[in-house]
Amino acid sequence: MAARPTFRMAVKFWLKLGLLSFGGPAGQIALMHRELVEQKKWVEEARFLHALNFCMLLPGPEATQLATYCGWLLHGVRGGLVAGGLFVLPGALAMWGLSWIYVSFGAVPVVAGVLHGLKAAVVAILAVAVLRVGRKSLKTLIAWLLAVTAGVVLALGVAPFPVVVVVALAVGFFGVRRWPDAFGQTSTASASEAAVVNDATQTRTVRETAWIGCIGLALWFGPVMGAAWLQGGDGLFTQLGWFFSKAAVVTFGGAYAVLPYVGQQAVEHYYWVTAPQMADGLALAETTPGPLILVLQHVGFLAGWAQPGGLSPWAAATWGAVMTTWVTFVPTFLFILVGAPYVERCRGWVAWRGALAAVSAAVVGVIGQLAGWFAWYALWPRGGSGGVDFWVLGVAVAAGVALYWGRVGLGWVVLASGLAGAFSAVGL
Repeated sequence: MAARPTFRMAVKFWLKLGLLSFGGPAGQIALMHRELVEQKKWVEEARFLHALNFCMLLPGPEATQLATYCGWLLHGVRGGLVAGGLFVLPGALAMWGLSWIYVSFGAVPVVAGVLHGLKAAVVAILAVAVLRVGRKSLKTLIAWLLAVTAGVVLALGVAPFPVVVVVALAVGFFGVRRWPDAFGQTSTASASEAAVVNDATQTRTVRETAWIGCIGLALWFGPVMGAAWLQGGDGLFTQLGWFFSKAAVVTFGGAYAVLPYVGQQAVEHYYWVTAPQMADGLALAETTPGPLILVLQHVGFLAGWAQPGGLSPWAAATWGAVMTTWVTFVPTFLFILVGAPYVERCRGWVAWRGALAAVSAAVVGVIGQLAGWFAWYALWPRGGSGGVDFWVLGVAVAAGVALYWGRVGLGWVVLASGLAGAFSAVGL
């Protein structure tokens, strides 16, 4: 590490990152790389990439996990907590406000038109994500086979996300040992990687790790158990807590990959939201800073609003949003703060690199399956019976061209799509 900032300097940086981290996980990771590695030189390139690969392997939002990991590298546990917390908090507050506007004014033609335009932008964003992530991850025949297989398996419902990821992990872990070239890896670690295998700047005893794990689990499940004590196992907040706790540990690949699982359960099993509301939630999350997985907070907000029980809709929606956000992000901190010291010691392990490469390839298939799922609901809003929504198709194509070939910023594309929807709603 070329330079180590003071804790106050790091806090200012993480707050700035949390306020300006628009553009989804790809843009946020690029922003962190530019600031931490290239400009400030607080984190070495090899260490940053190793952390990124580990975060892609974990369930949950990889950009939030990466921020937490880098904060830990700089200042230990308190650095990780501050980095991850400030990365999430501004977006969570903004998402709460947007969800309130959505339920309060969504029926207004102009607001409905904006959401219609944002829906088209989401289709384009997902398509471009498949292209960009695929271009970086799918460099071998095996990578292509893993991606296609993962997408088909998920689309047909043959196996859930955890099984797909575990299989990909095993294929990479064992396959790279026998055929390293086929997985795009060398048979031995590079000199720089080998030199730092045992050079972790943060060391920890097993007892310290156990304490962090116990505290993290108590913070994670404490609110859920409290809701169960107050409401019972069938209460809305208890169900939100258990469901999104499960989602936090079985969904891999970040926000784009978590949505098929959440969408199928929240829409078709719990009936908390509709498929168009899920698409609208992702569109709203695209307009806020911070992790895109904050779309899950929108689900919790709408669930509380629709089923307030003895509370006011506003209070129930707020508690639903808080519960969902809490159980979604506490595991993110727990995974990083418990595992990071040991991951640092595996940086030169060839089998580990092969496993990460295989998981990255499978994630491309996951994102592709999600893109198809959202495109179906956006382009055929009545399930195919009402024909194609050609307006959404046209805006989505234009947005995709602007993002992929025009290199237009994501924020501008989202803004333009929303304005197009507003103008369309008022007949302009």
